[in-house]
Amino acid sequence: MSSEVLTQGYVVDEQTLELVPPGSSKEQVLLSLGSPTTKGDYGQETFYYISQKRKRAAMFLKPRLVEQSILAVYFDDEGTVTNIANYTMEDGKVFDTIHRTTPTGGKEETFLSRVLSSVGSSGEGAAKQIFSGQSQ
Repeated sequence: MSSEVLTQGYVVDEQTLELVPPGSSKEQVLLSLGSPTTKGDYGQETFYYISQKRKRAAMFLKPRLVEQSILAVYFDDEGTVTNIANYTMEDGKVFDTIHRTTPTGGKEETFLSRVLSSVGSSGEGAAKQIFSGQSQ
């Protein structure tokens, strides 16, 4: 029995991320990373690139979510990149793999709460629910 890995969305590539350091223009981001999965405009414009990896042990089984990430590219009022963060789940908490930090409040937590609020529960609960692959 062989397993199947299904990947959806934007897959973060370190070499590509190096093409859009802080100070890059919005056009440079679009040329390097392509169109975002979604955009946010909660105080500052942000591009979000979302990806998921699911694994299926056999063709007749439902795929199981094994990995999910949200790449956030933050812009200032002039359309220049101010920060890039790649959010995943680590030890049951939302974790930024680029800066190696967990959100403690402020911008990142608001980002997660608002982007994931469409799931129908609080941002943190929704993030845990989405990253764990559970449905409501």
